[in-house]
Amino acid sequence: MKVLIIGGAGYIGSHVVKEMMKAGHKVTVFDNLSSGLRCNLFPENDFIYGNILIQSDIEAAFARGFDAFVHLAAFKAAGESMIEPEKYSVNNITGTINIMNAAVKHGCKKMIFSSSAAVFGAPQYLPIDEDHPKNPENYYGFTKLEIERFMAWYDQLRGMRYAALRYFNAAGYDPEGKVRGLEQNPANLLPRVMEVAAGMKDKMKVFGTDYDTRDGTCIRDYVHVTDLARAHVMALDYITKNDKSLTVNLGTEKGTTVKEIIDAARRITGKAIPSEDVERRPGDPACLYATSKRAKELLGWEPKYSDVDTLVKTTWEVYQ
Repeated sequence: MKVLIIGGAGYIGSHVVKEMMKAGHKVTVFDNLSSGLRCNLFPENDFIYGNILIQSDIEAAFARGFDAFVHLAAFKAAGESMIEPEKYSVNNITGTINIMNAAVKHGCKKMIFSSSAAVFGAPQYLPIDEDHPKNPENYYGFTKLEIERFMAWYDQLRGMRYAALRYFNAAGYDPEGKVRGLEQNPANLLPRVMEVAAGMKDKMKVFGTDYDTRDGTCIRDYVHVTDLARAHVMALDYITKNDKSLTVNLGTEKGTTVKEIIDAARRITGKAIPSEDVERRPGDPACLYATSKRAKELLGWEPKYSDVDTLVKTTWEVYQ
């Protein structure tokens, strides 16, 4: 299939491009390089420099004729979204509507969307399944949930089949070492640990050590980015074969604590990685992890690279 990957030069996007190519799809990347990197582009792919907020850019891209598209062009910093909601409204919501309208106009009616665990908010039970109540606690999560609702309407009214893939914590790098571009301004734990290990920062902060967990630090569901990328390929196969939309959680079904990540990083890198224990951040739940039972049943998806050592090793290889 001819697949347009919007945001395909970014951290997750470049891994999705690689897996789509492995599956035999012909990939074109559309990106404005605001956070994506030219070094993440593969020479085998066409590249369109464009902006999802410029209707003529996205129209011209879809006019080339595609069978399916992947949307990875949303802003994703939860904290920033609470300070600059306007920025997230325009990019995530208006940008997505631009994409979907252009896709429908040009007959491209298969959509894979990177949604988020942020649609759920604080867990009311664990592990979180797809039917868990949706109460986003940040504006970023709200925008992702609204996009899921738009897709459901476009499915009903325009026959656009979609897969909404709710990621938990994306981490790690391509085990084959072909994607090497460092994520720009990372806000997640593992890149912050690596910045200290690599000498880019002096120390890191651990937000809260008095949670009701096995070592007092928060538990999160870290999923290797290659496992997430594989799910995009499987989801495209599913909606193509079944002519049916799909929403699934992508997690490991078990969490890892902040301390366990840091300890593994110290062991694997051989670096001291100084850390400072500080107060909890408001809105940080103690535990957050998912069941991926539906993804396994419908897609045959299971994480292959999401053990702690592989997450740390593949990230350290890039930061070195």
